[in-house]
Amino acid sequence: MKKTKKLIRFDWAMKKILRHKANFDILEGFLSVLLSENIHIKQILDSESNKETENDKHNRVDILVENSKNELVIVEVQNSKEYDYFHRILFGTSKVITEHIQEGKPYSNVKKVISITIAYFDLGQGKDYVYHGTTNFKGIHKGDVLDLADRQKELYQKDKPSNIFPEYWLIKVDKFNDRVTDKLDEWIYFLKNGEVRENFTAKGLPQAKERLDQMKMDESERKSYQRYLKHLRDIASEQHTKMADYEKELSEARIQGKLEGKLEGKLEGKLEERLAIAKSMKLKGFTTDVIAELTNFPKEEIDKL
Repeated sequence: MKKTKKLIRFDWAMKKILRHKANFDILEGFLSVLLSENIHIKQILDSESNKETENDKHNRVDILVENSKNELVIVEVQNSKEYDYFHRILFGTSKVITEHIQEGKPYSNVKKVISITIAYFDLGQGKDYVYHGTTNFKGIHKGDVLDLADRQKELYQKDKPSNIFPEYWLIKVDKFNDRVTDKLDEWIYFLKNGEVRENFTAKGLPQAKERLDQMKMDESERKSYQRYLKHLRDIASEQHTKMADYEKELSEARIQGKLEGKLEGKLEGKLEERLAIAKSMKLKGFTTDVIAELTNFPKEEIDKL
C-alpha cells in the first residue's frame, strides 16, 4: 500500500496558508461539504483572532462567504483548547454581529453568522462527533414551530427564523473513529490524521493534499511549524499534569481518611477541604462537571464559587 504523505495541520494552515486568495479553494471545499451548498469566499476579514503569534492557544479565521443563494454569511472556523469554549463561541458570534452592522442602520441589516468549531479537545459531553445547532421557536401549548410572516419572508428573503439567528457547527475531531462513510468524513479524517487517502475525492481535499505537504515547506516555515506543534504538546502536557496531580491528591486524601477512620480526614466529609480544592480547580480552568466528579461537590455550589 502506498504510503500517505503527512500534511500540515489544518489550524496552522488557516493561520499561514489558507488566508491567501490562491488557496481559498481548499477552505471553500471544506465549507461546501460541511454546509451542503456551494460556498464562494469573497474575502477573509481582519480580526484580532487572525493575528499570527507563537503563543496562540486558539485559532480562528473569520471569512465572509457568498452561498448558493447569493447571501453573505460570516463564518468562524475555530480551534481551541479551553474549558469555557461554549461561552467563547457565544461571545465570538455576538462580537461578529455587532462589528458588521453600521451605526444607524436597521436591524434587518444584521448578517447571519455561522460558527464552525473544529475541536481537538473533548468539548461538552456527547456520543457524536458532529453537532449542528440552530435557533427555532416552539409553542409550549400547541407544539407548533413559529414561522416568519409572509411579509417578512418577502422583505428579508428568509424562509424561517433560524435563517436569521446564528448557526453553530461543532466538530469533535478526537471522537471520530476513522470510519469514512461520506465526503464530510473524508474531511474529518484529514483534520484528525493530517492525511488524505488516495481514494478521497471530497471538494477541496485534492488541493489540500497538493499544497499542504510538509515536505514543501522551506527551512524557516518548517522550524516555525515545529515550534507550533511543540507549543500544542506543551499545552496538552500541562493540562494532563494538572488533572493527574488532582486525581492523585484526591486519591491520597480518601485513603488517608479511611485509614485514620476520622470523618474530618475524609475529603468527601470535610466541607472546607472540598471547598478549597473546588475553588482552586475552578481558578485553574476546570469545568464544573470535572470539579463535581473529582470532589463530589454539588454543581450548584460550584457555580456559586
